[in-house]
Amino acid sequence: MMEEYLQMFLNWFSIDNVLFELWGQKVSSLEVTSTVCGILCILLAIRGKVANFWIGYIYNIVLFLLFYQTRAYSSMLLQPVSLAINFFGHYRWTHPGEHEKDSKSRLKVTMFNTGQRIVLVALVLIFMFFWGYILSRVDIWFPSLFPAPARLPYFDAFILGMVLMAQYLSAQKKLDCWFCWMVANCCNVILCYRLGLSLMTLVYILYIVLAVGGFFTWLKMYRKQHYLDLRKQVEKKWEKENK
Repeated sequence: MMEEYLQMFLNWFSIDNVLFELWGQKVSSLEVTSTVCGILCILLAIRGKVANFWIGYIYNIVLFLLFYQTRAYSSMLLQPVSLAINFFGHYRWTHPGEHEKDSKSRLKVTMFNTGQRIVLVALVLIFMFFWGYILSRVDIWFPSLFPAPARLPYFDAFILGMVLMAQYLSAQKKLDCWFCWMVANCCNVILCYRLGLSLMTLVYILYIVLAVGGFFTWLKMYRKQHYLDLRKQVEKKWEKENK
């Protein structure tokens, strides 16, 4: 009996365990699991809930299995790095510096200036060409681990760069992270459709909508905190002048 349950558990995390078809493409239990975890993670992040990191840890593991089985090696290799960024973000959100706290003593939402954004874009492009080349050769260098060539290596590498940037900015609670998520999710729509992941294609379309909602929700938080910071500065200045 235990062996049967174990086999059922293992089968659940296989893309060969098909639950239904969508647009003529098979949808596996593994794909459904990643969908549920991803949506929960984003909804919690939008609301600024620390619980999004706990769901994120599970999401990383599920995506690792999904992308390995579909030969999207760049997206697969992203997951251990993503897991590390999740740990970092979890710590940052729960241990903000004194000057980084909002009115509820949580890490407050901030944003980059134009110069910093240009640097971030340049870093993503450099990473794309560097990592894309490695992906295009990985089946030659490590044939035992990667028996087949990577699919769309440079495009996959660009997505990886955007996702890493988005995750890092999310960990720092930067408003700019939602623009990165929008670009990454648009690219993921194309990638998943090419990989035959119909459900994930729809999910990433939903992620785009959620990213737009996340941007406006965090923008409201940012404006509210900016107003409170300005008021504190005025109050401190007034106190000094009237001592």
